[in-house]
Amino acid sequence: MAERLAGEGALVAVHYAHDEAAARQAVESIAAAGGRAFPVRAEFGTPGDVDALFEGLQAGLTEHSGAAELDILVNNAGIFTGDAEPEKVTPELFDRMMAVNARAPFFVTQRALPLLRDGGRIVNVSSGLTRLANPRETVYAMSKAAVEMITLHLARHLGPRQITVNTVAPGVTDTGAEFLRIPQVRRTLADETAFGRIAEPGDVADVVAFLASAEARWITGAFVDVTGGSLLG
Repeated sequence: MAERLAGEGALVAVHYAHDEAAARQAVESIAAAGGRAFPVRAEFGTPGDVDALFEGLQAGLTEHSGAAELDILVNNAGIFTGDAEPEKVTPELFDRMMAVNARAPFFVTQRALPLLRDGGRIVNVSSGLTRLANPRETVYAMSKAAVEMITLHLARHLGPRQITVNTVAPGVTDTGAEFLRIPQVRRTLADETAFGRIAEPGDVADVVAFLASAEARWITGAFVDVTGGSLLG
């Protein structure tokens, strides 16, 4: 997503929690392609997480563009702590998932609103799992459903400012997860899509870039299924 938006001319703040090397690699890749980006560290789900993000974000925007102003916010950060039967979900697991996947994007958006120009774009990344019953992923799906409520209600709230707010819901996407290297697992998940393959990051990034563009100015409050047909049944 960062590379795709940078390719469209955006100055991109690449947020990371722990993997500084990966963030810097993304920034360098963007720069090598002629784009502009800078890294920002903040670990969501910890005290002061949003303050840390915006301290680095505003400093980076001012340094690279001369003003701490935003046109696009993509709430993509999230965690998946693995399958857990409902009977085995602990309060600690529940609180951690909600803190990172639901609480953080709400307060990041809240803090971004004074910086976001009228006519701006907010894209929230949910999951196709909010439309499927998978008991082992109940808490994850709950946290992502909360993100969809941010979209729904803020789309109405921010309409007078011509700011669009939309949800993108990916299915299984090849982001380098270890379990996707197991051939049988990969085949099984690929067969759940209409196209017989797992999504590449670019399949999702292209949709995000469209929703962030001027061409999507008349779309707001939408849930965009980017699961490759996995929800067709």
